[in-house]
Amino acid sequence: MPHSTTEDTDGQVKNLYFTTEARCAILGAVRTYGQYCPIARGAEIFAERWTPLIIRNLHLGCGNFTEILEGAPGLSRTLLSERLKQLERLGIVESAPKPGRRGHHYELTPAGHELFTVCQSLGEWGARWLEIAPENLDPFVALWSMCNALRRDRLPDRRIVIRFDFTGRPRSERYWLIIEFGDTEICKTYPGFEEDLYITAEAEAFVKWHAGHLTWAQATRQDRIQLDGPAPLVRAFPTWNARSMFAHIRPVSRTAPRPAG
Repeated sequence: MPHSTTEDTDGQVKNLYFTTEARCAILGAVRTYGQYCPIARGAEIFAERWTPLIIRNLHLGCGNFTEILEGAPGLSRTLLSERLKQLERLGIVESAPKPGRRGHHYELTPAGHELFTVCQSLGEWGARWLEIAPENLDPFVALWSMCNALRRDRLPDRRIVIRFDFTGRPRSERYWLIIEFGDTEICKTYPGFEEDLYITAEAEAFVKWHAGHLTWAQATRQDRIQLDGPAPLVRAFPTWNARSMFAHIRPVSRTAPRPAG
C-alpha cells in the first residue's frame, strides 16, 4: 500500500500521500466524496464519528487504550480499536508495545498534532456559536476534563479523595476523584480511602462552571454547588481547576429575530 511517512530521516515532515485505491482500502466502508478539494479529502478522515474526540484525548495525554476510552463515554472498545488502527494506517497515530507489559502506547504523529488544530478551531467555533443544551450536561465528562486541566502546582502534597454527587440528571451520579502527587483517578465505586471533601452539585452548574459560562460565585449561588469538608480544602478546590481550554471564549448571544414591519 504505497504512502509516504509523516517524517523523513532528516526530520522534515512530509505529505501523507495515498493512491485512491489505498485511501479507499484504509477508509473501508466510509464513502469518499470523490473530489480533489482538500476539505473534502480531509473530511473523509476527520468527520468520522468519534475521530475528533480520539484526536483530542491523545492530544491531552491519554496514552493507552483505557485512557482514550474513558474520555469518550459511549464509544465501544471495538469501534475505538477500529478507529485507532485506521488512524495509524493513515499516519495520524503511531503506537508502540509497552515494554514488558500488555497493551500499546499511542501518540499523535506530526500529522496528528496538526490535525488537532482542526479540533481546536472546531471547539472554538462550538464554544462561540453553540449553546450547552440539556443533553450536553454530562458531569462525568466535565470531571474528566477538569482532571486534565488541574493546576498541578496548587495541589496538596498528600492524597486527597473527593466525593462528587451530581443532581439534576435522570439518575443521580456519584464519583470519587483521587488526587495524589499530581496524578488523578476517577472511580465510579468507593475506592476504599477516607473521603476528605464532599461536593454536591447540580450537573448544569458544574458543567457550565468548568466550561467558563459561570464564575465560581455564580455556580455556588443558591447552593447549586455545595462543598463540605475542612475549610482550607473548601477554599482551595475552585483554584485547582484551570477550566476548559475554551473557557475564555464568550458565547454569541442569541436574540429573537425582530418581527417584520
